[in-house]
Amino acid sequence: MGSQRWMWVAWPAFLVAGLLEMLVFAMVDPGDLHWFGRPLDLSPQAVYTLCFFAFWLLTMLASGLTAMLSMSPFEVNRCPLPADGRPDGCPKQGGCN
Repeated sequence: MGSQRWMWVAWPAFLVAGLLEMLVFAMVDPGDLHWFGRPLDLSPQAVYTLCFFAFWLLTMLASGLTAMLSMSPFEVNRCPLPADGRPDGCPKQGGCN
């Protein structure tokens, strides 16, 4: 995918991660969180930061999958090499850039 398409994925995911952060931590106190039965030994700011990046990563994965599945068959099957620069055995179709 091109860099513009990556921004189509990253920017909305960033906004959704911020929204999730606000919604989750409006109801959850970072000091009350436990990991495998033990309290987290992190400051509240560290918990907020780690959760924000986790939310951002998960929403980027979901948005990236959506962007990948929305690609047309032409985009998926497009040859990256010009017709005269393809190796032997590669189709020399004129419609492929």
